[in-house]
Amino acid sequence: MSEILIRNAETVVTMDAARAEIARGDVLIRGGIVAAVGQGLTTTGAVIEARGCVVTPGLVNTHHHLYQTLTRAVPGGQDALLFGWLKTLYPIWARFGPDEMRVSALTGLAELALSGCTLTSDHLYLYPNGARLEDTIDAAREIGLRFHPTRGAMSIGESAGGLPPDSLVEDEAAILKDMARVVDAFHDPAEGAMVRVGLAPCSPFSVSRDLMREAALLARDKGVMLHTHLAENDEDIAYSLSQFGCRPGQYAEDLGWTGDDVWHAHCVKLDAGEIGLFARTRTGVAHCPCSNCRLGSGIAPVRAMRDAGVKVGLGVDGSASNDAGNLAAEARQAMLLQRVANGADAMSAREALEIATRGGAEVLGRTDCGRLEPGKRADIAIWDMSGIEAAGAWDPVGALMLCGPNRVRDLFVEGRQVVRDGQLATIDLPHVIETQNRLARRLMA
Repeated sequence: MSEILIRNAETVVTMDAARAEIARGDVLIRGGIVAAVGQGLTTTGAVIEARGCVVTPGLVNTHHHLYQTLTRAVPGGQDALLFGWLKTLYPIWARFGPDEMRVSALTGLAELALSGCTLTSDHLYLYPNGARLEDTIDAAREIGLRFHPTRGAMSIGESAGGLPPDSLVEDEAAILKDMARVVDAFHDPAEGAMVRVGLAPCSPFSVSRDLMREAALLARDKGVMLHTHLAENDEDIAYSLSQFGCRPGQYAEDLGWTGDDVWHAHCVKLDAGEIGLFARTRTGVAHCPCSNCRLGSGIAPVRAMRDAGVKVGLGVDGSASNDAGNLAAEARQAMLLQRVANGADAMSAREALEIATRGGAEVLGRTDCGRLEPGKRADIAIWDMSGIEAAGAWDPVGALMLCGPNRVRDLFVEGRQVVRDGQLATIDLPHVIETQNRLARRLMA
């Protein structure tokens, strides 16, 4: 069985139960699994020198819309709130097809990998012109990232009082049928799985109560997780109160959308009662700080969530609302926003890194990922701290969040190298970028 030894790191950040950090540390990989972590380890296999580097678990992205990577910085949507932004982008997304879905996913996944991400979810809730969930699954396999795609959906179009145009909504019976299809075809429940599938009706304002309820029943029958957007901004709360007569947290609870197998994106406007509900039920949250800033949604109460015991991970959200997909930068932004809201001691650099690694893995139900200890999956990021970003830094782990870099030197997923010396090792990235830009120009025209 092949071995790789990552040797002589300045610091290995384990994220184990004790949150141990090992100076001049080594990590031994065997067969895609962490075999040992310590000092002075040896191997008869390959050796990766990590002198001057910080080694961490791979970062985990708990919310994304990979298809949106093809619509960054779109005029008309750059300065809009959530609902206005959606109305600007929906007609463009309606012109997508399988090629746009796959190439945009390749681009977004490559950006994530270069920022240290080894495991990402994706929320794909529209399927125009023959697009299917497997367009993104194929892209993730090509890149080599661990992937948790979710079969999203919209069923209430403009003619029925919803936000999306009618051309982008689907019949609910057909949605449930395809949800069952993709779970049966692609979901792997085993430890170390490279692909797991979740079910994810888009939001309370784009699907019916019946679909939310039926999706929850189907997910539990199939043993997969549930995901949706919730309590993203003031408009979202107002819609819930006017249409459902309750706040989003109660809406979710009434329909079976709380529990250890559920995670909600954003949750910017959760109140104390809803935070308590999520803590009691072990419901997870995907915190998307840059997107929440970009759309003016607000600052999610992450400090209160964490103090209450809510599971919190990070999400870059779609690159049409971020407009980047750099998970390391997202972790820094999360830390800074909690300090803006609650004071300079509200979140440390190490807590931000924990949320970006172990925290995200827990939200996605992946206790086999997000930490460097024997028996866990060998999803590992190596950060070179010898560059200009961290020059003069006294604490290399703190510097990773406070200074940078926000691009990895090397990245391993399941023990396979995805990034080598700062470059993608699995795809021809310049060719993907060229194709992405050609498709964007076609959409503009």
